[in-house]
Amino acid sequence: MSEVKASRMINKLQRMGAVTLHGFRRLGRATLFLFEVIFSCGSMFTRPSLLIKQMYSVGVQTLIIIVVAGLFVGMVMALQSYYALVDFGAEDSVGVMVALSLLRELGPVVTALLFAGRAGSALTAEIGLMKATEQLSGMEMMAVNPMQRVVAPRFLAAVISMPLLATIFSAIGICGAYIVAVELLGLDSGAFWSQPQNSVDLYTDIVNGIIKSVAFGVVVAWIAVFEGYDCMPTSEGLGQATTRTVVHSSLAILFMDFVLTALMFTK
Repeated sequence: MSEVKASRMINKLQRMGAVTLHGFRRLGRATLFLFEVIFSCGSMFTRPSLLIKQMYSVGVQTLIIIVVAGLFVGMVMALQSYYALVDFGAEDSVGVMVALSLLRELGPVVTALLFAGRAGSALTAEIGLMKATEQLSGMEMMAVNPMQRVVAPRFLAAVISMPLLATIFSAIGICGAYIVAVELLGLDSGAFWSQPQNSVDLYTDIVNGIIKSVAFGVVVAWIAVFEGYDCMPTSEGLGQATTRTVVHSSLAILFMDFVLTALMFTK
């Protein structure tokens, strides 16, 4: 019996080691892939039409869900903040609480999660389908670099679109909070706007939020284009790659948010 248990333990350790080595190999390939994509982004200066087309596909078509989500997140935050602060007589601080929460955390994070679910999965599916139908191989045969023609425009468009979408999310969220706090709950409009103006700092709150959104955009775009480019050229492989894009992007966003928050706001 002891030999059987030892054999089972060895098999489990072997499987764990194989999974770990496979993960490190994929991480290494992804890192080299990222460097190649960054070097290929220089070609966008000679062909800006590719970038503009992808910004419309990645950014503009994601705008609807960003606006709707931002509006309702701001409205819910105003309600929750009001009910939490009214017991202490500090309901006039609803505006500043909503503004700081959106600019520092919820704006970049929620936008990145929505972006990964909508645009990231679409990028993976699009590139993966091009690989499955051998369009990428056909480009190579015609002396067209698929990294410059396909991957780099999508990567750069996602990186540029993320901070813009996060800014719109935060602005719409504050407007939604104003509707609930002032129009529905009867708070003073001047107090709602004056406190955020006095408390929100340009660098600490706004610039750091933009830096977060840019970092999230790089990570989401990197994962999305790599999973599409590296997926198995089958329908099953394409589905698995799309799922990995959403899951890995979401985990990476939450982990990076903790790290960036600790670096930016710890005194």
